[in-house]
Amino acid sequence: LIVLSVLWGGAFFFAGVAVRELPPLTVVLARVALAAVTLLPVFLYFGHALPRTLHGWLPFFGMGLLNNVLPFGFIFAGQTFITVGLSSIINAMTPLFTVLVMAAFREERLTWNRLIGVILGLVGVAILRGIDTTAGLGQTIGILLCMAGALSYGFAGLWGRRNLAGVPPTKSATCQLIASTTIMLVVVTIIDQPWTLPLPSQAAIGSIIALAVFGTALAYIVFFEILVRAGASNVMLVTLLIPVTALVLGNVFLGEVIRLNEIAGALTIGIGLAFIDGRLLRLGRTKLN
Repeated sequence: LIVLSVLWGGAFFFAGVAVRELPPLTVVLARVALAAVTLLPVFLYFGHALPRTLHGWLPFFGMGLLNNVLPFGFIFAGQTFITVGLSSIINAMTPLFTVLVMAAFREERLTWNRLIGVILGLVGVAILRGIDTTAGLGQTIGILLCMAGALSYGFAGLWGRRNLAGVPPTKSATCQLIASTTIMLVVVTIIDQPWTLPLPSQAAIGSIIALAVFGTALAYIVFFEILVRAGASNVMLVTLLIPVTALVLGNVFLGEVIRLNEIAGALTIGIGLAFIDGRLLRLGRTKLN
């Protein structure tokens, strides 16, 4: 879990470096394309085969859109307005949005502890925004964009449950990244036209490579390994650890100030996640009994 939190927390940092020089959508394309190329040898090693029909590709295009294209696009765009650390804290709301999406589509019940967790998460966001009148509209836009990314991850969870059940993790990850690359090639060609952009610095290029190889491809492998060994509830605990890595990296290397309201908001969201996870409540009941 610690390794995974460093990989995904580092992803926020590397993306924050890259979007200082390149448009967010171009960074998304580079991330998914390089990650797909990195995972493809692993995909072939396990003997998987690419779908041969459009119908076979549709589940992966849906997952690629909801789990890569939209959330990466929203979060990277948000990072042009807010800090690396703050964007990672907002991303920690992913399980909260997942609970709401699953309940809305009757996949899971919205229990009292989950409802309390969602409310605490929203309170945490309000604390993050604070009452600082000097922050301006940009911070609000950045927070909302990152929240949209977290919401998209929630819908990705629903899509995966309904359309990718039983698909081997390596095949799911690789095929959705290939699908995401196809989508982003069209979008970036029309909107960004990257061949017209100035050549980025070595720091930006290195950040994109690290973002794709470590923050995406390797992170997927570690994530699914933990998922198989420890289960979904345990692997989602990484959500509590990611902001720690992102906050530290942003502070040390980018000079981002860690504010008191960010710490308070992160702790509030973390308590909300603990309510959704449920194990603290079960532990408390066990001790009382």
